[in-house]
Amino acid sequence: MRPAHQGAPGLAHGGVLATALDETLGSLNWLLRTIAVTGRLETDFRRPVPVGSVLHLEAEVTAVAGRKIYSTATGRLGGPEGPVAVRADALFVEVKVDHFIDNGRPEEIRVAMNDPDQIRRARAFEVNP
Repeated sequence: MRPAHQGAPGLAHGGVLATALDETLGSLNWLLRTIAVTGRLETDFRRPVPVGSVLHLEAEVTAVAGRKIYSTATGRLGGPEGPVAVRADALFVEVKVDHFIDNGRPEEIRVAMNDPDQIRRARAFEVNP
């Protein structure tokens, strides 16, 4: 983590930590082969995270109910056995590709849709690849 990502001097900014948790939780949807977006993210900051420290992130799906995917994540200082510094609970909602087509920037959607490489075109609409 760079000094530009600090909140208080020498400590990671909570928004950066929340982003890291959201990205980690979002990667679970890729493993489920589901396109989903964050519906709710509740983050608990348990202890300060010094800039430059290792933060081990671990996440798991706790339940799936229709289009809703419930998951949780934990960030531990120094490694998988370190003290818990941050944790989050999240609700992701499964969406169709149309969600991005209808709401994305038109120029970027056109470029992705016109790509003759089917694999690259499909990857353009992956969430957290």
